[in-house]
Amino acid sequence: MTALTDNLTKLDGYLARFRPHGIQNLIAGETRPAASGSVFDTVSPVDESVICPVARGGVEDIDAAAQAAKAAFPAWRDMPAAERKKILIRIAELIEARAEEIALCECWDTGQALRFMSKAALRGAANFRFFADKVTSARDGQNLRSPTLMNVTTRVPIGPVGVITPWNTPFMLSTWKIAPALAAGCTIVHKPAEFSPLTARILAEIAHEAGLPDGVWNLVNGFGEDAGRALTEHPAIKAIAFVGESRTGSMIMKQGADTLKRVHFELGGKNPVVVFDDADLDRALDAAIFMIYSLNGERCTSSSRLLVQDTIADEFEAKLIERVNNIRVGHPLDPETEIGPLIHKVHFDKVTSYFDIAKQDGATVAAGGCRVGEEGWFVRPTLFTGASTDMTIAQEEIFGPVLTAIRFADEAEALQVANDTEYGLTAYVWTNDLTRALRFTDALEAGMIWVNSENVRHLPTPFGGVKASGIGRDGGDWSFEFYMEQKHIGFALGQHKIPRLGA
Repeated sequence: MTALTDNLTKLDGYLARFRPHGIQNLIAGETRPAASGSVFDTVSPVDESVICPVARGGVEDIDAAAQAAKAAFPAWRDMPAAERKKILIRIAELIEARAEEIALCECWDTGQALRFMSKAALRGAANFRFFADKVTSARDGQNLRSPTLMNVTTRVPIGPVGVITPWNTPFMLSTWKIAPALAAGCTIVHKPAEFSPLTARILAEIAHEAGLPDGVWNLVNGFGEDAGRALTEHPAIKAIAFVGESRTGSMIMKQGADTLKRVHFELGGKNPVVVFDDADLDRALDAAIFMIYSLNGERCTSSSRLLVQDTIADEFEAKLIERVNNIRVGHPLDPETEIGPLIHKVHFDKVTSYFDIAKQDGATVAAGGCRVGEEGWFVRPTLFTGASTDMTIAQEEIFGPVLTAIRFADEAEALQVANDTEYGLTAYVWTNDLTRALRFTDALEAGMIWVNSENVRHLPTPFGGVKASGIGRDGGDWSFEFYMEQKHIGFALGQHKIPRLGA
């Protein structure tokens, strides 16, 4: 039996329980269909087959979930930190126990390659362990003494929060948002992307099994225009954590304005990888390829613009073309596959539309630029060369396995091109000149920058972007700045004179 056949057999077993009744919502600890009775199908991008029906939640379901989160909030907020920590650790343990199920279901639901998703569940468990360790210090503050007062600060959880997660690596990104919210003492209503609901249901089941009290974690499936909008407008929801497109983030801000919602957005990117001629070119090549073609290119931190110094561009691009043409496209459950299918026909049509746009702009399709097979949403890894910063392919987020190469003459031009987009999530710089690296990164308009490295996520560090790439930061105590409110208490140190009025 091949590894692919074995994985397909295991997957069939994991999916069997979803087929009779589909994926339901989870509200106040109860599994429920949508109040309207409506359902939609989740479809595998591998072969366009229906996986199972999914409850299509709406206003009534979101209201029930929000009220459940509101009712559960006081007890969860006031639960001793040590008890909440135990529950989060138990969630991590159960994620690890079901890691294979999570990975296989995620691959089938999203098209992501198993070689990457096999690690995603374990990273999700690591997120819960990290924030479990921070539970006991989440409310810590400062003593800011003045001549007349002992000024004490503390942090308190903001209340019920809405978490809206995307379809690219949905399991891991859900844990990034939900683990710190629970650690802070918040209750949640989770609305996963309609294209990838499988692992959101598994994760909610795990939390329930771990002993999370009913109502602390509520799950409502549905579409952005009904369930998503109802969540962003609901008065019981105090904040919205969202990962997705910049345009959708703008809509959420408008929808939440009337209830003065706090928002945390991780949005789009058009991230540059800048390669100077003094760089370690072999390592830079590996990193540039990994950061755009892994995860099907469907990642906000992908290095979708290659800025390469003209003195080395011919050599670098030649090696790049050879490597891109060797990337293995195939079934996501095959361990040898490096790129699987794109998430959905809608997204497939968007990504492939840029093949013609590139030609119209005057760029060269140096590799790829075509569909693979007739079944499923597979595309060949694509490279555009001869591009300039004013081209559509250099400005718009394609969100697929597509790299746009732009040449530059010197540091000043590289900086101008790197900053010449509406986005500012990440950037990658390759140079062995430390002074240049310090100078260049200081001037880059990006929330996160890696020098001589691919994206290596370190959980205590801040994660987030500038410009149209986001608002706020995840990671470490930065997460608590969003999910918690600062509170100040001043204690008089003596009988200081108080001004008297009307005496």
